Amino acid sequence: MPMAKALILCSLLILGTSVRAISDTGDLSSVIESFVAKQFPSATTHFWVVNGTQWQSQTEMVVDVNTITKEPAREGPAENRFLLLIVEGRLAAAQNIPLDAQPDCQPEQQA
Repeated sequence: MPMAKALILCSLLILGTSVRAISDTGDLSSVIESFVAKQFPSATTHFWVVNGTQWQSQTEMVVDVNTITKEPAREGPAENRFLLLIVEGRLAAAQNIPLDAQPDCQPEQQA
């Protein structure tokens, strides 16, 4: 029984740490959804997929995201890929990158 209590305590501690880390960047899905809606205002439908994330510091993260949009002027869906810099829960920068690129998002090195 002590082992079960220790396992539950560890699980709660890990969950609490994860929730705090997520809350430090704001609501990630809202930030991405807002970006996509502003980037493609004429799209009739859209969805996005997060390829990966990387923490730069306690309050900064880079998100690698693919977007798929359907616009009235286009016959088929369009796919784009972006790197989003999110600082303190807000979109600070966005960069369109090639779909097959291997982004290298490393924290800046101090000289």
